[in-house]
Order: sequence, then C-alpha cells, then structure tokens
Amino acid sequence: MPFPPPFYRWRPHPWHGLETGPNPPQLVHAYIEITPFDLMKYEVDKITGYMRVDRPQRTSSQPPALYGFIPRTYCAAHVAKLAATATVGDGDPLDICVLSERPINRSEVILTARVVGGLDVNDHGEADDKIIAVLQNDNVWGKAQDIGDLPDILIERLRHYFGTYKMIPGEESKLLVERVYGRDHAMQVVEAAMADYFEEYGG
Repeated sequence: MPFPPPFYRWRPHPWHGLETGPNPPQLVHAYIEITPFDLMKYEVDKITGYMRVDRPQRTSSQPPALYGFIPRTYCAAHVAKLAATATVGDGDPLDICVLSERPINRSEVILTARVVGGLDVNDHGEADDKIIAVLQNDNVWGKAQDIGDLPDILIERLRHYFGTYKMIPGEESKLLVERVYGRDHAMQVVEAAMADYFEEYGG
C-alpha cells in the first residue's frame, strides 16, 4: 500500500535518519538518551540505532538535565577548531542537554530545543562539547535566548556533573570542562558539527 509522505514505513536511524532541526543552528532536534532519573549511561548503538546500555554510573550524581544528541551532527575537525585545548573531535554526534520545567521521565523521545549556550569539554584531548538548550515553548525556560538567561545554579550543576561523572577514585581525571560559552559560540559549534557530518557522511 502507498504511504503518505513523510510517513516512515520503517523506523529511521535516530542519528542519520532524523532531521537536524526546524531552524538549525538555533532551533534543533534532540534525541534523548538519558533523563535526570537515570543512573545508567545509555547510548544509541551507532550501527542499529537501538539504545544500548553503556555502563552504570559510577558516582551518585544524577544528570541535571535531559541528555542526548543532535541528529546529523558529527564532532571532528571543524568542531575541534573551536575548542580551547582539544585537538580532535570525539567522533560522536554532538551532545545536547535540554532543560525542561516539567519532568520528562522517558528516553528515546525527540524534542525541539532552542540553543542558548554550551560547555567546552576536553575528554582525553578530544572535543566533547555539550550544547545547552531549553525545551521549545517551555512555560518556565522557553523564553531564554542566551546562557545568561538561565540561573547560575543550573549551569553550575551541569558543569559539575560533566566534570565529575567519569572520575575514578585514586586516578587523575583526564576530562576537563574548559569553559562555559553563550549562544553565539554554541551556534558556531552546531554549524561546525553539521559541516563535519556532511564531510563524513554526505547530505
């Protein structure tokens, strides 16, 4: 039987089969892998597109925001050029944290988010940026346009979480949150990740 467009007869791959967003680099789609209620680290399997258990979180801290990635992005040379100290990209889709006033307690959902800033993260010498965004039309955070529109405590929690979530007692951490940046730089990072994706995988 014929299917009306844009009906998908089969499930599209969440990284390669979904659109980057309705108006990137500012308004993007986010595919959510982890919620603030999760104590397991989940990641989309790059081959199948299904969710894979990566590891249980070692520390007691919980993600302070929804956490996932922006479809059809890739962190390679263009993203690394914007980093403070990293020399290469991490070879993954661009990570995104989305703030929502109302709890969203399930993963594997797609949402639309407005980019307001980000974290410059160096993980073992690789650029591993975390874009910070707000849920579109959120009743509390929806009007935020830049990182300065968010309470300092929220940014502090994000920075602390990503600065510590891979720490192992007795070992020196090789992950460093270099800086917090605003909307303009964040949109440059999104554009760079879109360019890296195009060079790696095509249109």
